[in-house]
Amino acid sequence: MFYLGIDQHKRFSQVAVLDESGKRVHQARWSHDAPERIRADVRRFRPAVAALEATRNWDWLFELLEEEVEHVVLSHPARTRLIAEAKIKTDQVDARVLAQLLRAGFLPTAYAPPREVRDGRELHRYRITLVRHQTQIKNRIHALLDRQGIQAPDGDLFGRRGREWLAQLAVREPYRLELDSLLHRLDEAVAQRRTLERELRRRLRADPRSPWLLSVPGIGEMTAYLILYEVGDIHRFASAKRFAAYCALTPSTRQSADHCYHGHVGRAGNLYLKWALVESAHIARRYDPALAALHDRLRLRGGYNKATVAVARHLAIAVYQVLVREQPYRFRNRTDNQPGKPEGDCWSATR
Repeated sequence: MFYLGIDQHKRFSQVAVLDESGKRVHQARWSHDAPERIRADVRRFRPAVAALEATRNWDWLFELLEEEVEHVVLSHPARTRLIAEAKIKTDQVDARVLAQLLRAGFLPTAYAPPREVRDGRELHRYRITLVRHQTQIKNRIHALLDRQGIQAPDGDLFGRRGREWLAQLAVREPYRLELDSLLHRLDEAVAQRRTLERELRRRLRADPRSPWLLSVPGIGEMTAYLILYEVGDIHRFASAKRFAAYCALTPSTRQSADHCYHGHVGRAGNLYLKWALVESAHIARRYDPALAALHDRLRLRGGYNKATVAVARHLAIAVYQVLVREQPYRFRNRTDNQPGKPEGDCWSATR
């Protein structure tokens, strides 16, 4: 068995190959514009397993290696401390250390979703890009009106009446040209987003897990699709707490002797899931009395934002439970003797 450690960059990758005794038998620098040369180099060492870091552009090389070696794993960059804290850090050293950790079985790995999940993620992340592009265009239009000292009418500026007002607005030529161009770009972005959302809804309806997710308060079709494809296989999480930590919704804890400090939830996790669940929390508390009571109680103690994040964490637990148990969400009212504290397992499906 051969062990390949690959330090991937944008235009090239450094590879180190070890044999079963740990001896380095090959090292090379792969140019990414010659994938067939990469295949030919990998085929010289069989059977083999490979490891590469979970960088921004790992997908294509991971798929190429899957076709040529026995197994491919992703290294977790933040947890590979031997690389992060090495005094001598070069591409050759990084590749060799990856191969050594892989051979010894000590390599901290990251989740590598299947191709179907990666494709589903790409679609929804592109939708998020389109929504952000729409927002940027709308903000630009508002800024244009402000520079001209024009007060926009009340209501939705980009609804039917607002668009009619913008079309008839009399501004001098440079600003008129810019406004027409921005409105044209906005129409294109809206049309692309709607076309994409139709495809996402079609995929969501074909997924048997979607009814369970849609039963959770605050989660709509687009959020359900995002959760399904950002999570992948829910059973890879050992517990609901592990899943909530993956969603970056678990506060940090530092304990020393008799002192215990609880910090912010931070950004270590899937930020798409964190964003989606926090947004859903604003709506969920309107429909679930137990979540509303929880939000009210925590808002008085820690403020609105902390209460919303706490509700989002309970939504993450509910998402885990409905997907694992394959049952819809069940609402429960808060108890009278413990206001603000739900009765039993209120955020999960029926046992």
